Amino acid sequence: MGTAERINASQRILPFVEIMDSTLRDGEQTNGVSFLPHEKLMMARMLLRDVNVDRIEVASARVSEGEKEAVKMICRYANQINKLDRVEVLGFVDGGKSIDWIADCGGKVINLLSKGSLKHCTHQLQKTPEEHIADIQETVRYATEKGLSVNLYLEDWSNGMKDSPDYVYQLMDSLISLTPFCSSIKRFMLPDTLGVMNPLQVIEYFRKMIKRYPEAHFDFHAHNDYDLAVSNSLAAVLSGAKGLHVTVNGLGERCGNAPMASVQAILKDQFHAKTNIDESQLNGISRMVEGYSGIAVAPNQPIVGENVFTQVAGVHADGDSKDKLYYNDLVPERFGRKREYALGKNSGRANIAKNLEELGLELTPEQTRRVTQRITELGDKKEIVTQEDLPYIVSDVLKHDAPEDKVRLVSYVVSTAYGLRPGANVKVEINGKQYEGSAVGDGQYDAFVKTLRYIYKKYLNRTFPTLANYQVSIPPGGRTDALVQTVITWHYNDGLLRTRGLDADQTEAAIKATFKMLNIVEKELNNK
Repeated sequence: MGTAERINASQRILPFVEIMDSTLRDGEQTNGVSFLPHEKLMMARMLLRDVNVDRIEVASARVSEGEKEAVKMICRYANQINKLDRVEVLGFVDGGKSIDWIADCGGKVINLLSKGSLKHCTHQLQKTPEEHIADIQETVRYATEKGLSVNLYLEDWSNGMKDSPDYVYQLMDSLISLTPFCSSIKRFMLPDTLGVMNPLQVIEYFRKMIKRYPEAHFDFHAHNDYDLAVSNSLAAVLSGAKGLHVTVNGLGERCGNAPMASVQAILKDQFHAKTNIDESQLNGISRMVEGYSGIAVAPNQPIVGENVFTQVAGVHADGDSKDKLYYNDLVPERFGRKREYALGKNSGRANIAKNLEELGLELTPEQTRRVTQRITELGDKKEIVTQEDLPYIVSDVLKHDAPEDKVRLVSYVVSTAYGLRPGANVKVEINGKQYEGSAVGDGQYDAFVKTLRYIYKKYLNRTFPTLANYQVSIPPGGRTDALVQTVITWHYNDGLLRTRGLDADQTEAAIKATFKMLNIVEKELNNK
């Protein structure tokens, strides 16, 4: 029996866990995040229709007219697809005002916020437990009359269990046992409002709640202040929680909430729990929320981060090609993504080969070596090379970077200073002999070319081709600025000669294009 099976056998883990997404409510409490009504609708549509979460919490009641319009739009859509009972709105014990607001929006579910700790009850509300309980009972009664079902938040429940468990039990006893109409409370939602719990405390407190109220449906709502939101959520499930609250990309107040993608993957892989989540849609909803929120996902964020399915070390690509030695259960295709192999100074030939295979390009070992060398050079300059850049590098290397080049750049220095014309010192090798010269020009590249003209005129008594056109661009398809493409057209033998250079630096790219031109000229002269 494996670890997960042993845990499942000894703990109270359930075969199915309900997922409630609170991105549109709690996630919007992220500092600087405010969703427009149509943005909320687009996210709600994807969460309900594509990701297939069990419930979505979409707003707080009575916040603004814009919020009201968003809730109306979402409720209309959810009603059209027969999922209105999955749309929930946070409401308050406020004499029925929240209930009227939700009902006016077309909503059918209120997530009623009550106080789950004695300190919140007596200090914030300035009421006795008995008074607060009576207010909750009246609010639940009114919600039931208006046709709303009720889920009850016990705000600050974690501190309530730490500091005032008798108050928590008094509240629960009153709502479960003493008032018949409170049977309309479908779920009791237990938040770690300030993110202060650790997994051992979650297990301890959940077990106490479930032992005392075995028939109740308990949700757990985690916050990530100690980076324990995911761990605490899993501890709650292991202890019998029937539902978990998450947000896309872990958005939420302060350090955020438990991220949906991480919770889903661990529930499935580590504990074999079942949810209704369509994992193939997790990356899509992450990108949508990232765009609407303006909060970038960290590249190393599990499941949805840009880098999490990218192998960098060449040894990993080599192992994957032999027997998938560096694979685990987090197969990228499962989440609507694909495995990538980074191109940089640590890539090695195995990474290059994987990317070439993906593009359908076949190179000889020597050609692969030369392409790898060029990518390593770019990596040493801290440039990122993408797969889209690779065909241009291959073309550049194979067409012009041949070992038989007769004209080679040995060394050069170009300089510029305020108030002075740029200068260049250049040493080249032509047919095995080295020549050196210097010149100034109107720019760094102009100074470089004038130095070459000087060398060709003085030492070889040759006319240097003249410049006809000079273009600089990023190669089409490239996703980064790792490469600059310089295309230079020259007047040569009553015709035009066009060469191209690729490099991270514009001047370097132009110099490479120039030496490709010189080698073409030299080859023609040697063949005569």
